[in-house]
Amino acid sequence: MNDAVVAPGADVAADAHLGAGTRVWHLAQVREGVTTGSNCIIGRGAYIGTGVRIGDSCKIQNHALVYEPAALGDGVFIGPAAVLTNDEYPRAVNVDGTPKSASDWQPVGVTIGDGASIGARAVCVAPVSIGRWALVAAGAVVTRDVPDHALVAGVPARQVGWVGRAGRPLEELAPGRWRCPATGHEFVVSGNTLVDVTEERSRT
Repeated sequence: MNDAVVAPGADVAADAHLGAGTRVWHLAQVREGVTTGSNCIIGRGAYIGTGVRIGDSCKIQNHALVYEPAALGDGVFIGPAAVLTNDEYPRAVNVDGTPKSASDWQPVGVTIGDGASIGARAVCVAPVSIGRWALVAAGAVVTRDVPDHALVAGVPARQVGWVGRAGRPLEELAPGRWRCPATGHEFVVSGNTLVDVTEERSRT
């Protein structure tokens, strides 16, 4: 486990791989086959399901539930008590009344792109993908894919704006043109895609 730190009372499976500098706090459970990148934080009481993949520098807050087969990119934030589901048609029993077993259903996952944030008590209903640097507001229920840099809120979640890498809502300068109040970067919207024109200029 390199120099990963596991707090007393945390439950980490023997075959879970924690990246260098990762910290797992009290009462968290990290299941079999989980892999994390470096410098992640898994908060008190969080649950990470079997085989979940987590990138570098992710922060999973207290009591978040990340069910398999979720996949998180680098720099992802999962807020307190947020839930990433994995059962598209949940039932405790089969139609004949017998308890469901692992062979009676197929897990489906939530995929989260680099830098995206899921707010406190938000629910991402699998199968769904959250784009890079997107922001899901606290308490939202996500039932469809979220574009890169989109800000979504509500039940069910709907896009209400755009965010930059700083996580701040972008300010509209003109139709289809936006600016980040934190970094000053300017963006244009092309279809349903947000393009960082400041970053593009710096490359030329």
